[in-house]
Amino acid sequence: MIDDPSAAVMSGPDALWRARHAVLAAGYGGRPDPADPAQVLAMPIVLHIPKADPPLRSSLLEAAASAAVALCLDERVGVAEDGEPGPWQEDFVAWVSGRIRKVSRRARGAQWLAAQDVAGITVEVGGAQARALVPGPVGDLDPRIKKMQIGGTDLDHDNPGPPVPGLPVLWIDPALEMTVGKASAQVGHASMLLAAAMSDEEAWRWAQTGFRCSVRDADNAQWADALARVHSAEAVAVRDAGYTEVAPGSMTVIATPA
Repeated sequence: MIDDPSAAVMSGPDALWRARHAVLAAGYGGRPDPADPAQVLAMPIVLHIPKADPPLRSSLLEAAASAAVALCLDERVGVAEDGEPGPWQEDFVAWVSGRIRKVSRRARGAQWLAAQDVAGITVEVGGAQARALVPGPVGDLDPRIKKMQIGGTDLDHDNPGPPVPGLPVLWIDPALEMTVGKASAQVGHASMLLAAAMSDEEAWRWAQTGFRCSVRDADNAQWADALARVHSAEAVAVRDAGYTEVAPGSMTVIATPA
């Protein structure tokens, strides 16, 4: 479930949708990082991990993946029917023009409720909730988000069963042993790459499901099959820059279409 009541139900992708998808499909820009580290742009992802009754790891990662791509194709990152830019367009375009970064934070109780008042999109999957926020400078983060913890909390790996038929699958390389925060950023990258690789019609049809996907830890055979699909241009892979947790160039997630 995506908490976006402003989203219009369309019979097919219109010109405004196609324009938003074209921005994503154009790929990320090569603009170098600013000299001031505080001006580096990132998308914050807030993960709802209550102390009592925490969510399943797989469901939380699915919510994070869906929230990230939903924000990237939301009408507020594009141009409105009257030609005026949406309220998120400037920040979003600046972000995709450089290196794509996401920073995940954990929220509980009042912190999670406060995050709902910061511009973004919340997705719920099987009781797990994640909110992708509009990208901006890491040094100018909303105080309500800045106080949230980046690390220190993780979730055990669960066994959600086979991927749901008819949905894209985001396969994680479990050998990398990523924390749930790191993994949520990686599946967020993967969902963006997958939507960008789709035609605008395919991406629109995915949007009608709320960008639902299955996130699974791959076994050796599943990873080999997914890797073969990358080599045949039937899937997309996330290769990490290596800023945290994993070595530069590590292939962290492979996204395969439905």
